[in-house]
Amino acid sequence: MSGLPGDLPFPETAAAARRLIPELAARVVTEDRLGAVRVIGGADASSTRFDPTRAVHAAMVALDWPSLVPLGEAGAVRRGGLPYVPGLLGFREVPALAEAWAALHPRPDLVLVDGHGLAHPQGLGIACLLGLVLDVPTIGVAKSVLVGEVAGDLPDEAGARAPLVWKGRQLGIALRSRRGANPLLVSIGHRVSLDTAIAWVERCLRGRRLPEPTRAAHDAAGALRRR
Repeated sequence: MSGLPGDLPFPETAAAARRLIPELAARVVTEDRLGAVRVIGGADASSTRFDPTRAVHAAMVALDWPSLVPLGEAGAVRRGGLPYVPGLLGFREVPALAEAWAALHPRPDLVLVDGHGLAHPQGLGIACLLGLVLDVPTIGVAKSVLVGEVAGDLPDEAGARAPLVWKGRQLGIALRSRRGANPLLVSIGHRVSLDTAIAWVERCLRGRRLPEPTRAAHDAAGALRRR
């Protein structure tokens, strides 16, 4: 595919994507390399597994920090990419998200992505891949476990945490964003440490299950798909 930010090639087959994963996963930066955050972003993509057109409806939003007042929104629809293959959804959805990013103003200094980062079987979830493509700090904020298990107790109270562990290694954290809600799975995307990722997700909660950036992006992607 052409026209994407950065120099990362996007494969046209699942086999080609799998061959790229080790190289790309090695590029992920797991420590803090972000500056001042004045604009915070959210990213989400919506698609249907059995859609014969393989349409991906992607949205990115920009919010002022710290007020979280919306500043901008952009969407993109791409068809005919990779099929729905578990573990490779980033390769299916990031091209559309990158297209939305190109139309987004202002550009965020940090992006919360609706999906996993390092909490992925090969350490390359959509938050990692998007961060690499855009060269922007990203955080994975997923709504369900892809791999691993939550270790230990997770009390039913806002702010409760427990490690997300797989094969003896911590992949991220399960965070109870509010009482009575299923936990969020927070993981490193790119250029953000896990402690910093957790802190930013907590700062962006406004009494709902989802942090405001990904909630706004989810709503925007859903609206784009309905249109």
